[in-house]
Amino acid sequence: MPGVDVKLVLRSTRVVTPEGTRPAAVLVSGGTIEAVLPYDAEVPAGARLEDVGDHAVLPGLVDTHVHVNDPGRTEWEGFWTATRAAAAGGITTLLDMPLNSLPPTTTAEHLRIKQEVARPKAHIDVGFWGGALPDNVKDLRPLHDAGVFGFKCFLSPSGVDEFPELDQEQLARSLAEIAGFGGLLIVHAEDPHELASAPQRGGGKYADFLASRPRDAENQAIENLIAQAKRLNARVHVLHLSSSDALGTIAAARREGVRVTVESCPHFLTLTAEEVPDGATEFKCCPPIREASNQDALWAGLADGTIDCIVSDHSPSTADLKTPDFATAWGGISSLQLGLPAIWTEARRRGHTLDDVARWMSTAPARLAGLEQKGAVEAGRDADFAVLDPEATFTVDPAELQHRNRVTAYAGKTLHGVVRSTWLRGTRIAADGVLADPTGRLLERNH
Repeated sequence: MPGVDVKLVLRSTRVVTPEGTRPAAVLVSGGTIEAVLPYDAEVPAGARLEDVGDHAVLPGLVDTHVHVNDPGRTEWEGFWTATRAAAAGGITTLLDMPLNSLPPTTTAEHLRIKQEVARPKAHIDVGFWGGALPDNVKDLRPLHDAGVFGFKCFLSPSGVDEFPELDQEQLARSLAEIAGFGGLLIVHAEDPHELASAPQRGGGKYADFLASRPRDAENQAIENLIAQAKRLNARVHVLHLSSSDALGTIAAARREGVRVTVESCPHFLTLTAEEVPDGATEFKCCPPIREASNQDALWAGLADGTIDCIVSDHSPSTADLKTPDFATAWGGISSLQLGLPAIWTEARRRGHTLDDVARWMSTAPARLAGLEQKGAVEAGRDADFAVLDPEATFTVDPAELQHRNRVTAYAGKTLHGVVRSTWLRGTRIAADGVLADPTGRLLERNH
């Protein structure tokens, strides 16, 4: 390419592009994709050729739902370990959730503290969500101006005292403020009244825990959220959908012009209630892993586009908090490093392609957050890649995971798809389990 100093050519027989998977040579200069050319294109003079053979080149994954917990609860996780796990799993960008760290990201000053902690530790690019609390409406616009990608709220208790939930009146107040400056509200949608009326039995039986977080709690909260978004012409996003019952409501709202998007997570799409042993609280999350028939309907929602994206909701804790009692155990599943192979294993079984996986796990999350430089292997985007051996299999060994507390619901599972290398702006940051020094950048909205 005349006038362009190409430093790297990444070549594969399977490059996943917006136009489909094809043999191609990806030209990289200055950390940016300059062009995607035919496989046998001439390598520019002075450029380094990396030929990965038949391994698939996907756009680097974008995970918009990660609890890093740093600072304040760094014994649970931290930017160093979380971003290493992400890089090992083919993720090149993550957005950190505003809670479980101390302080939570609920003021511009708290955001600055979080950024200072993250900057020297980030192996991949990192951005931040802000939080919407009952008493911080005045802080929402300053957080927006400081570069957060949107705001998270809970409609039922979050599990940590410093991040209280919003009632319907508080939700309306926060949503009106956020809509006023064109922001995005992302919502943990479980209705507290439905939860309160559900049977609450402690102990180790998973069936009892599942009954305590009924689908109706999600369904009702989503209905209420959609009504508020419609009234205020606000943009909202439903986090970690587990109830397939809500898909019809969401699809109908979109047809009416309501600006609502929705995500689901690898654990809802690959694990089932039927397989959770009693006492196995590594499977506990809220909302919960539901039945296989519900999972089938979630996959149908992905296939028809009702569910936009798949993100991890990586929510780790120390092992001691995963007590055998489902009522008291910490609710969260750690999956940063395993999301891509977990989803690919199930997607291929159901007849989906790597193009689908790239759309769900890279393109759509990047679009949700407005990350215009991320999410696709095409000219002008950041040269972020996940190189995957789709046919290879491995058995999950917790000792080989990079996140801080190696508790995982995937232990012992055999998965398809081995991430051979991960590239951030044209630099290889992970290869066969070996991680480079941190080179990630802190991202801000529209920057």
